[in-house]
Amino acid sequence: MELLKNKIYRAQIIDYTADGTGVARVGGRAVFVPRTAVGDQCDIRITKVGKTVAFGRLEELVVPSKHRIEPACPKGGVCGGCCFQHIAYEEELRAKEKKVRDALERIGGQDGGKLTGITGAPGTERYRNKAQYPVGQDGDGRVITGFYRPRSHDIVPIETCLIQSETADKAAAVVRGWMQENSIPPYVPGVQGGMIRHIYVRVGEASGEAQVTLVSAARRVPALDRLVAALRETVPGLTGVLLNINRRDDNVILGDRTVVIWGEMQLEDHLCGNSYLLSPYAFYQVNHAQTENLYACALAYAGLTGTETVLDLYCGAGTITLTAAAQAARVIGVEIVPEAVENAKQNAERNGVRNVEFLCADAGKTASMLAAQGERPDVLVVDPPRKGLDELARDAIMKMKPARIVYVSCDPATLARDVKELTAAGYMLQKARAFDMFPRTSHVETIVQLDRKEAQSG
Repeated sequence: MELLKNKIYRAQIIDYTADGTGVARVGGRAVFVPRTAVGDQCDIRITKVGKTVAFGRLEELVVPSKHRIEPACPKGGVCGGCCFQHIAYEEELRAKEKKVRDALERIGGQDGGKLTGITGAPGTERYRNKAQYPVGQDGDGRVITGFYRPRSHDIVPIETCLIQSETADKAAAVVRGWMQENSIPPYVPGVQGGMIRHIYVRVGEASGEAQVTLVSAARRVPALDRLVAALRETVPGLTGVLLNINRRDDNVILGDRTVVIWGEMQLEDHLCGNSYLLSPYAFYQVNHAQTENLYACALAYAGLTGTETVLDLYCGAGTITLTAAAQAARVIGVEIVPEAVENAKQNAERNGVRNVEFLCADAGKTASMLAAQGERPDVLVVDPPRKGLDELARDAIMKMKPARIVYVSCDPATLARDVKELTAAGYMLQKARAFDMFPRTSHVETIVQLDRKEAQSG
């Protein structure tokens, strides 16, 4: 049956896409329908017809799914941040576990039974320790902050975000008021002019500290003393107010230069028994409580006995590195961001960890260099960005031939791709576990353990 644009069809939602969009089948063709739930019987208006799939919008909910709930957030239907606000948490976990299993099977060619399940988050609200609010103006000239509408650069104004910390919401409100009162314009992409691009707030869940970074396209920003006074009065635990200069014409949030307006450049937090200093550039998992569960699993998969050499690629501020150091003979951390490496070295010193070293370089190039030098780690830990391992990193890993690889991933598709490459090169997927680090969004974290076949037979 040929689907017609703008025509309404009745169908049932039977699955979700990787980004949490509902899937129906109409006339043998998959139709993607946002903000629906498996089990919904609904009328769908077709908005676009492609060669193999179609897109639609929910016109009328005829019989609601048993998994539907009333969204806690009033902006859940328009903001691009959360796609599962209208679904019971148990169903969200089922969908995410299936997403990981499908990726391992269909992309990775692995036995989906190796996935031992998914660990749900301790809480689904106010769990993020980092917020990055884009700044703009509404039609009446009022300063707004919020998040982008899906597949656009239109800012949905949001004053209270249920997955961000209350501290972050308070800080954003202070900055909005300060901009309005002092006629400080927001940055307009593609147009010469404007100042404030983003408000970046990081909080220490365990320490109670908070840091506010103003991202500006201009080097000179007026009335900063008034902003500092307002933030110090309103934001609990504030330890630093920073100004980041970003004159780039792209989507990168932080520029290369950051100066302290007031307080400290770094924030302190505590994780897995260690104390960490964090610059705005340093990678740090956004869900503190769930990160402790994630790292406990990573260490269990590593199976360290105290005699091993561990290589930790993409180490950030050294959180996994220092956690592993307590159970290994030696750990090498590799990270390309200089500020993060400086944090990592400081963190090792402040925690009295002596059996670690940190290298500031590209992970793939460093791994290749270490392989050429004959470095043979017993265990390799990788926690790459969403794009996964690059070809250079994969090749270097294969040359070093570690007995075990513990891969921490924030993208099931690139994880599955890399697992397929590594198993083809002599590794075997032993087990995997999914962790919901990002409740109410489509994202999910996964840890896999891969062992080299030669090491097993030896």
